Formats: sequence, C-alpha cells, structure tokens
Amino acid sequence: MDLSQIIKAYDVRGTVPDQLSPQVARAIGRAFARVVVLAGAGTGPADADASPAVVVGHDMRDSGPELVEAFAAGLTAEGVDVTRIGLCSTDGLYHASGVLGLPGAMFTASHNPAAYNGIKLCRAGARPVGEATGLADIREVAQAILDDDEGGRAPAAPSGTRTGTVTDRDTLADYAAFLRGLVDLSGLRPLKVVVDAGNGMGGYTVPAVLGEAAGLPALPLEIVPLYFELDGTFPNHEANPLEPANLVDLQTAVVANEADLGLAFDGDADRCFVVDERGVAVSPSAVTALVGLREVEKEHAAGRTPTVIHNLITSRAVPDLLSAARAEVVRTRVGHSFIKAEMAERDAVFGGEHSAHYYFRDFFFADTGMLAAMHVLAALGGQQHPLSALAGMYEPYVASGEINSTVSDAAAATQRVLDAYQAAYPGIVVDRLDGVTVSHWDDHPQWWFNLRASNTEPLLRLNVEAADEDIMVKVRDDVLSLVRAEADDAGGAA
Repeated sequence: MDLSQIIKAYDVRGTVPDQLSPQVARAIGRAFARVVVLAGAGTGPADADASPAVVVGHDMRDSGPELVEAFAAGLTAEGVDVTRIGLCSTDGLYHASGVLGLPGAMFTASHNPAAYNGIKLCRAGARPVGEATGLADIREVAQAILDDDEGGRAPAAPSGTRTGTVTDRDTLADYAAFLRGLVDLSGLRPLKVVVDAGNGMGGYTVPAVLGEAAGLPALPLEIVPLYFELDGTFPNHEANPLEPANLVDLQTAVVANEADLGLAFDGDADRCFVVDERGVAVSPSAVTALVGLREVEKEHAAGRTPTVIHNLITSRAVPDLLSAARAEVVRTRVGHSFIKAEMAERDAVFGGEHSAHYYFRDFFFADTGMLAAMHVLAALGGQQHPLSALAGMYEPYVASGEINSTVSDAAAATQRVLDAYQAAYPGIVVDRLDGVTVSHWDDHPQWWFNLRASNTEPLLRLNVEAADEDIMVKVRDDVLSLVRAEADDAGGAA
C-alpha cells in the first residue's frame, strides 16, 4: 500500500478497507508514537512524570471502532498509553486534547461518503499536525513499518519498551459544560431551531450542548431534530452542507416549522452552516463577521487589542467590519493549518473561513462549529429582529460561491485570465498569496476574484465578489469563459 495516496497535506483519508485497513491504522499509530508522542516538542502529557499518552475518538462510521483498536495497538506497542473517548465530534476530540494536555487522533472522514474513513491528528492542546509539522514524517515512518510488516520483517519497539495501556473515558458532559461556559445562552428570548445533523455527530453533540442530555440546565431553545440517528451510511443525504442540495431538507423544515433559524452540521460536526427564518442560507462570511465582532467586543472589554484571522476567500465585509471595530485583521491562505498557525502565532481571538470552519482562542485555537452556532444563537436571541435582518448587516456584497472548472493546464488558464485583465484594467491589484487574487475594489465598479488550483485534481477554483449582482455575474462569466477557452481562442476581459 502506497500511503501517499491517503496521507495528504492535512490528514489521512481513504476508502475502507482497501486503502485504510486495520494494518495501515496500526502502522500509522506506531509512526505517530515515534514522530510526535515520543519525540517530545511539547506533545507529552501535562504531568511530566506521567507515561506518554494519546487520546483517541471516532465518529459514527461503522469502521471506526476496528480502526481505533488497530491504531491503539500500534501506540501501545511503542509504549504509549491510550485514552479512548469513543464516539465524539472532531471538536470534541480537540477539547479532550486541550483539557487533558495530550496529543490526539480523531477517526473520521468528515463529509466524505460512507466508503471512506480517515484520521485527523493533533499535538497536545489540539495543535495541528500537517504535512510541514509532522505528517510527512509520519507518512514516511508508517510506510517503512508497513513495508516491513508486509515483508514479514516488522521491526519491534526498542528493547525494554513497556506495553502501553488502554483506558476508556467519557468526555461528552465535560465538552458540553466547557462550551456552555464560553457563551451564555440562558437569558435568550425563546427560539425554535431546526438542526440537520445529516446522521452525523451533530446528532450526538447537539442534545448534550443545546439540550439536557448531558445533565445541563434547559435552555430557552426548542430543537426540531432532522436526521439525528447516527448512521455512517448517510441514508438521507451526504453530511456535507457546503453543497446546496444537502441544505434543502433543512430549508424546507425551517419554513414548515416557522422556526427562527436552522443549523446544519457536517459528518464530524466541526463545521456548522446557518439558514435564516426564510430558509435562506447565511454565508459563512457573514457568520465570520458576526462572531468575530462579538469576540472583538469581548477583547476590548478585557482591555486587550483583538486580532482576527480570515482566509482570502471570505467576503471583503469581514475585514471592513472588523477593522472598523478596531481589530487587527490578518488575511491568510485557505486551509486550517495556515489559519491555526496564524491564530497561535498572533494570539488571535477568532478566525473564520469561507468553508464554515470557525476557530477560537478560547477553544485551544481549534475549530468548532458548535461554538460558532452558539454565538449565532446568542446574537439572535439577544435582540428582537429576525435572522435575515441581522445577517443582512454582515452581507453587503454579492458573491458567486466557489465554482470549479476542469482544466488541462491550470497555470496556463490562470495566466490567460491574468493577461486579459491586466490589459483591460491597468490599475488592478494582483497578489499571489494563494493562487491569484485580482482586485478592482479601490475603484468603481467594485469587484475581486480569486483563482486557485486544486492540489489533488485538475481543477481551477473561482470565487468572485462584487458590490452588486450585475457586476458579480459579469466578472464571473467573463473569467469562466477565459478559464475554459483554448489559449489560441482567448479574448480580452469584457
């Protein structure tokens, strides 16, 4: 098995069992022990005298328990203790890693179809493990272990290595109480909330955090559940709310139930999407601005200068509004490893992405969709206007959403667009932080677009934003025609 097929830049992801088998999971567990847990670098338990340990959880996919067992066997063979927390959301695993001071492993394939599973790895305190921060080394070591296993020459741990222990621990109630301590929802006006868990982990965490399943006091929330049954085959729709088709059931239910809003979680419940009382999706950029302003206000009240991170695909409204609120606003590349690194380096209070990942300093600089949802509930329930009016304050511009184009040569297509626009608009601003961003925002008409090549597929991803619908459509269609044209047929920007 070639592990480069499944161990990518941010995590492990593959089909079960042909790509991600128990044997592969065991090899990755041994490699994680050697590269991260036993190597130190701030990854050990909070008690320096304690044995090295890792906390491990899994989502609702049927393959999870077997893969966790194999991964744990790899860790214990290297002398590492394992704390299994069983079923959890990804942010539930990050919480356990943060409060226990242990490296962590979450078995999930997030929003991928049922045939997949994967592993998200972190250092103690939920600090990320990406390609440049250990994942490439884990891949190399795991590949060597796996090759030796297949050749019958599996290397043993160093002589005298103790066998690690495995213990079980339930952390759901602690996770729920921790989040309740960050956002007070007790004094809200009553709200009716439809929640689509997509048969994913939201069906496990929402009753605990927003309800009474974990023994917490009741909140002024009436929860209308959709697809709370844990089922890794996703019988109703894919647990990927980023696709508009997967929001239809929620949108219909919000209107039918005359609810105040709807929430949709992805499979591992680390992302949350919001729908207003009309069934209209609220953009993640608007949520970023709304939550960011709440965190900025809290920082100012504490006498601190707030820093907020956003990726370059979020709406221009995000830096506009946050800068006006006297926050330092930092723009990053797309991808959680970049935003988490900036969050930690700058001690940022909050970070948001266009993909509905929301990061909080108070949550170990990690992403949690549940905490973002609680902020939305607090903002809505703390005033009398409907969510459509509230969200409208944070969505002054018009965006295209992400549009993918299959191209044979992404670099050539990008250059074709760039040449045309530089010829047509000599005053445009171009930057290459992530792909190419072309901006005409300081002049009229106001617009910008970003073209980014996929790292894994022959795709160019286009995002456009403009001050009004007509300009957005014009720029969107013009760029797409250039991207999808043959080089010798390409014309200038319209």
